[in-house]
Amino acid sequence: MFELVREDLARVEQEIAAQNALAIPPVAEISSYLLEGGGKRLRPALLLLAAGMCGYRGDSAIRLGAVVEMIHTATLVHDDVIDEADLRRGRPSANSRWGNHRSVLAGDWLYMQSFRMALRERNFRILDILIELTQNMVEGELLELDMLGRIDLSESEAIELAYRKTACLFSGCTHLGAVLGQRGPEIEQALSEYGRYAGLAFQLVDDVLDFTASPSQLGKPVLNDLKEGKVTLPLIYALECRNGDARKMVGTVLAEKGFHSVRPEQIAELVHGTGAVERTRRMAHHYAAKAKSLVSELVDSDFRRALLAVPDFVLDREN
Repeated sequence: MFELVREDLARVEQEIAAQNALAIPPVAEISSYLLEGGGKRLRPALLLLAAGMCGYRGDSAIRLGAVVEMIHTATLVHDDVIDEADLRRGRPSANSRWGNHRSVLAGDWLYMQSFRMALRERNFRILDILIELTQNMVEGELLELDMLGRIDLSESEAIELAYRKTACLFSGCTHLGAVLGQRGPEIEQALSEYGRYAGLAFQLVDDVLDFTASPSQLGKPVLNDLKEGKVTLPLIYALECRNGDARKMVGTVLAEKGFHSVRPEQIAELVHGTGAVERTRRMAHHYAAKAKSLVSELVDSDFRRALLAVPDFVLDREN
């Protein structure tokens, strides 16, 4: 699926390394550690595939691929500071190694350097897309903080949060690829929406994995979201099907900010026993199908077929 852009992704890695070389040593150490953390580089791959489908392959796609990966990495380090996370992708998080102050500043540097790189395109439409998606992600963090510990979240609130925290960046990546290809507003809209729905499917699979994967698969503890005060879609669905005792049990975990009076196995049983995992998976499949429908009618090419395969890759992943 990503064979088409393998060489371009290698160039993206080279561009990221070149940008890190420009940083002062304290920032370079942290940013290199973050960017070498074993991520899938799915976001730059989406940008490259969308650009290729629209007939563009060149330096701008490489540069913007590095930009979106650096923005993504900056959001992860800020997330870990906010969540007081100890692990990221199976390794100690930046904040657990270097502390919150240095980690936040390293994340800020990644944001600023990514926008400095984007400015080299001298294209206001590219900057508009990047500013909008970054603002959406920051607003998503703020909304998530406001929702922490809430047991009454609705499906629509969970989906809105999934868009702001995850899917808006996917959408921005495919939109940027279309802008580079200059194929017109209809293609841009189709690819932007494709990214949105693929991103929503990605986040819902992530929510499911929190209840179904092993710690080694996730690279972090399971049921970590609830421990951090986050009520995700599988738990929202489970609580719709159970009585007040289940709500009281979840409320206890949220109040204690951990599994002290309630065991993780009890929460896992609650979610699995109500069919909430399967219901969330069906929603993820729904969004994946919507993503594929948006590119299925476009002109056939190897790049279009690769984009059609991405949602299935998202649904089948184990970490």
